[in-house]
Amino acid sequence: METTATFLMIKIALVFIVGIEHIGICLLEIFGKPAQQAKAFDMSKNFVKQKEARISMANQGIYNGMLGLLLILSYFFVFPFSTVIEVWQLLLGMIMVVAIFGGFTATKKIWLVQLLPALIAFLFLI
Repeated sequence: METTATFLMIKIALVFIVGIEHIGICLLEIFGKPAQQAKAFDMSKNFVKQKEARISMANQGIYNGMLGLLLILSYFFVFPFSTVIEVWQLLLGMIMVVAIFGGFTATKKIWLVQLLPALIAFLFLI
């Protein structure tokens, strides 16, 4: 019984870590300084200083923030826990698909920073 409770706590912690990570990415994309954004996202500082790039990043930040908030807040909704697990699997699946695409189109670092944590959390939920 104790092993089951420990495993459940690990599942919850992994999902919360992914959620917190995406809230952090959101804050960086919306409020980060161009030097921070350029380093984090492997982009030139001149590019991220452009108005259009800043607007695009802020919009992307909203998506990351919403995913992070939903991962965390869904734990507190009054659903059966099996429903929460399914919601987490759906959200983590979305993160994995976007991270796979981002790894091919933006920077391979996304596979390590976003895909791997989401994949680990997803596998623990199966």
